[in-house]
Amino acid sequence: MPFIVNTDAERAEMLREIGVENFEALIADIPEEIRLKKALDLFAAMGEPEVKSLLEKMASSNAATCDHVSFLGAGAYDHFIPAAVKAIASRSEFYTAYTPYQAEVSQGTLQAIYEYQSAMCRLYGMDVANASMYDGASALAEAALIALNVTGRNGIVVAGKLHPYTSQVLETYLEAAGDRPIVQNGIENGIGSVASLEALVSSETAAVIVQQPNFYGCLEEVQAIGEIARKHGALFIVSADPVSLGVLEAPGNYGADIAVGEGQSVGNAQSFGGPYLGILTVSQKYVRKIPGRLVGMTKDKDGNDGFILTLQTREQHIRREKATSNICSNQALCALQAVVHLSLLGKEGIREVANRSMQKAHYLADRITELAGYSLKFSAPFFREFVVETPVPASTIIERMLEKNVFAGVDLSAWGEDGLLIAVTEKRTKDELDSFVSELASLG
Repeated sequence: MPFIVNTDAERAEMLREIGVENFEALIADIPEEIRLKKALDLFAAMGEPEVKSLLEKMASSNAATCDHVSFLGAGAYDHFIPAAVKAIASRSEFYTAYTPYQAEVSQGTLQAIYEYQSAMCRLYGMDVANASMYDGASALAEAALIALNVTGRNGIVVAGKLHPYTSQVLETYLEAAGDRPIVQNGIENGIGSVASLEALVSSETAAVIVQQPNFYGCLEEVQAIGEIARKHGALFIVSADPVSLGVLEAPGNYGADIAVGEGQSVGNAQSFGGPYLGILTVSQKYVRKIPGRLVGMTKDKDGNDGFILTLQTREQHIRREKATSNICSNQALCALQAVVHLSLLGKEGIREVANRSMQKAHYLADRITELAGYSLKFSAPFFREFVVETPVPASTIIERMLEKNVFAGVDLSAWGEDGLLIAVTEKRTKDELDSFVSELASLG
């Protein structure tokens, strides 16, 4: 829509209608100390070539994975994205698609979402998937709300090591839901202690939550955790990385009631932290409690297959106090990229991506532990990510490696812990891994 500046007369008319004398009265509640007191320092008007040149110069100051070797992880991973993903997702049928509320003009969008839901059900081994959430953290928090709603119980137990940011989102959601208690299980050797978990779960526990692989990259004892949850009648919620499911057991196969995940690693770039998409899948019995959009298949008046939004238990369509969630949208474009990527990979392709990432991660871990002063912080099994104890601060390694155009990993001191969290994807070559080891040796 074009931007049309309001005239002085139109502004005066709006202010009169609102019931204030002037614009200053309208913003009286905004403290003086945070108001802008000067004109914005904007560039002078430029032509398109000049703007393009300026933006390219500004962008060149960024360090990006296109010209750096990346070992960054902690929830956002540098997996290869085929050019076909962006080409298909950028088609006008998808990129400018109409909102799916009017099914008669949204069949393309609705079918794309339906295919995404179907792919996620197969990948996670679950019965139903929604159209996607905003990100993995909000998907997990919404899963906790489902558990509280379904069981009528009060508490949540976190069985292992969640991503710290996910923990913060979960706390925020449950505080707004009435300060519901969250109990964190003890961590031993990088994973949740099954022995101590047994004492934390009770008849008042609505759900037991576990991340697989966890924040450290370690594999939690999900079978045992699920058994404890079921023993006490709590829902078992698993936050699983989608790429890991190429080699790891699907959550539905070991009894998850709700399985969620961060979908960035399939078809979506790291992009400075977003936008991403949250994956949310449930057992059939909880289909009417699922938040957000849900697309179903139906027949039109002529008997042809068609797609519609269904079971819309959302705030927009029913009384707010009866709604299962206030999530009324989804990350449709990110979800489209995810399903296009998975379709291009196929069943064997996702297995190969996962296996290559895992094998290369273990190769690098073995090489690093051969260096004097370096060791793995945990001996628990891991997928593509692991924590290294280093002879010099992790921050020093990261800073020095940047000079070599290498993102060395994530410094855990940001969360009050020691160690360098290193992630390896299928993109890394043997030469890159060996060179990384050589650089670490020179810093030891």
